[in-house]
Amino acid sequence: MKKKRILILTGGGDCPGLNTVIRAIVRAAHNAHSNWEVIGSMRAFHGILETPQDILPLNTHSVAGLQVKGGTILETTNKGKPTEFPVQNDDGTWTTIDRSDELIEKLQRLSIYAVINIGGDGSQNISQHLYKKGLNIIGVPKTIDNDLSSTEFTFGFQTAVETATTSVDKLVSTAESHNRVMIAEVMGRDAGWIALYTAVAAGAEIALIPEIPYDINKIIAKLNNRIINGRGFANIVVAEGARPKEGVAVQSVSDEIGYENPVLGGIGHKLMADLKGKISADIRVTILGHIQRGGTPIAFDRVLATQFGVRAFELVQAGKFGHMVTYNKSKFSSIPIKKAVSTYKSIEPDNYLLHTARNMGICMGD
Repeated sequence: MKKKRILILTGGGDCPGLNTVIRAIVRAAHNAHSNWEVIGSMRAFHGILETPQDILPLNTHSVAGLQVKGGTILETTNKGKPTEFPVQNDDGTWTTIDRSDELIEKLQRLSIYAVINIGGDGSQNISQHLYKKGLNIIGVPKTIDNDLSSTEFTFGFQTAVETATTSVDKLVSTAESHNRVMIAEVMGRDAGWIALYTAVAAGAEIALIPEIPYDINKIIAKLNNRIINGRGFANIVVAEGARPKEGVAVQSVSDEIGYENPVLGGIGHKLMADLKGKISADIRVTILGHIQRGGTPIAFDRVLATQFGVRAFELVQAGKFGHMVTYNKSKFSSIPIKKAVSTYKSIEPDNYLLHTARNMGICMGD
């Protein structure tokens, strides 16, 4: 019997747990007692589109022990999606072309039965586009921002929160020792889940998130209640996408070819500049940045990622293409990818963790 070939790829930003998903898919296919073959495309779909193709055979030997390894053995990229692939003109300028039909043709030549695309909303929008063109594709949700509306949690998020919380815990002790205000800038472009979870876990005095534009005067008042004549300390957790009322997020345009998103970062330093001279304490800023993306996934994310991988393979077995794996109320299911990417999951005003933060006395800047 001819083996059915599955292609796995990882796209967008990396996060803890990607390797765990890859391992789970390969092991589930191996233990299915039928003829399955699994290969990986390097750097998302680039491995298929490149000449020569960059493809990695995957088996139980090559994925052994991957559950503890951060990053992705398939590498990843957030530059150059197949629908808008960057190409350089003869004059040195750059433009984009749609290579999705070429991609599908190359997959057919490789006898790919199904593709499992592990990625966030951008990657799953690509999945939906290719599914509409007839590709057998399954989505696995991945984002440390936890901003996909169809699933309660995405793997990598809890590890990012653990990393951020441990970092803020360390800032608390040095803030107290020096009577300082410590600002920790964490990831969170349009959703403040990492910042909110971290602030509650670490006991921060102030949490600023993209969903709630802040009033600098409210922050000053909170700090002046804690710091009297230079004595006292406070910790602020701010998401990179946070912005003041009647203001915008601190961002810049990337000069990297194929990178579409604005580059966020710097809100911590802006906040420090706006607070200087308004409070009687020194201020320091720590930007965690990509530290939150790296490292070994914690146990929760390893278990979640493993279950996502097994469920993705089961969807391939069932021929339930055009669907993405979901996790809600401790149950693993799936929904159409089109529905999964139709709504963004930000922090709503009635969110109970937000309610909890307020009742714990955490200032949200409003």
